[in-house]
Amino acid sequence: MQDDLLAVQLRALGHPVRLSILRLLAQTQNECCCASVVDQLPLAQSTVSQHIKVLLDAGLIERCSKGTRNYYVLSAERFEAVSSAFSGLADGLTRSTRLEATE
Repeated sequence: MQDDLLAVQLRALGHPVRLSILRLLAQTQNECCCASVVDQLPLAQSTVSQHIKVLLDAGLIERCSKGTRNYYVLSAERFEAVSSAFSGLADGLTRSTRLEATE
């Protein structure tokens, strides 16, 4: 994964409201609409919509239209890629730090 894309996704994950939205989507284990998220969080619909847009733009969730409603699901493939990229980055940084400590 390219560093630019990873940075965008990590920024999207860096807000408590967006983490709460992701947890709600994970708990439903299927599609969830914006109104359902608003019912669970003490936030205005417009605020939730803005946070959902950030998650969509980062590719962390996907939108499915059904009639007049939009439903959202986690992008399992994208989360696996982010996890793998971050793990590789963390391993590389940890290895580098250990080498410096032994010198």
